[in-house]
Amino acid sequence: MHDVSTVENAVYLNNVGYAYQPGDWIVRGCTACFGRRRVAAILGPNGRGKTTLLKLLIGAMKPLEGDISSHGEIAFVPQLFDTAFNYTAVEMVVMGRAKRLGLFSQPSRHDLDLALAMMDRFGIASLANHPFDSLSGGQRQLVIFARALVAEADIVVLDEPTSALDLQNQIVVLRWMRQLAETEGLTVIFTTHHPHHALWVADDALLMMSHTNQEMGAATTMLIEPNLTRLYGTAMKRIVFEHDGRKIETLTPVFKRES
Repeated sequence: MHDVSTVENAVYLNNVGYAYQPGDWIVRGCTACFGRRRVAAILGPNGRGKTTLLKLLIGAMKPLEGDISSHGEIAFVPQLFDTAFNYTAVEMVVMGRAKRLGLFSQPSRHDLDLALAMMDRFGIASLANHPFDSLSGGQRQLVIFARALVAEADIVVLDEPTSALDLQNQIVVLRWMRQLAETEGLTVIFTTHHPHHALWVADDALLMMSHTNQEMGAATTMLIEPNLTRLYGTAMKRIVFEHDGRKIETLTPVFKRES
């Protein structure tokens, strides 16, 4: 756990707890800090409270115990996104500018240009006038990611951002997440089922060991074989190899074929 006296926090959780039914805690006793200009990964098995924690972080729900302090505007990228109206892809992205517009104001040329430029950065500018509902799951995810970024928020929170993406676009999004922290000074918080993604891009990792036990620290020290084996209940291996003259570290579960 970071010493909160030495880390410039964007978000701080103090002994946070939440239950959907009385006494049935999905998260309890969670204390964590998410620093400015850093990427943090939240990992844990299904049902361990990752998405609930994100909802608490963005203010969609209020904790029943403890408190959360945040410093800056938050943009959220959900795992799934459906719309009741037949918006085009660029219209969906422009909606990210809503808080920057006055009441009843229409998006300006600047807003539209910003949206198109962001779509271009993700390689989806050619989809600008396509109906959002006609896009593939991966294309929709990139549109919603672009929508979050045009909001010009200080904190970006993402729920499993690579879940619908092919390998190439996973790399695009993960690199962009890293760039948001390093070059644009944002705080990036994401959930993932891929420890190797967290090891690659995250500065910090929060492991949801149980509903009442969460452990946080530097990603390189938290994402080790004993911790991850305990977290997922299956053997994990951290592998080091060279590729194109560079040292690469990654993580993988140990799959064993039944004999």
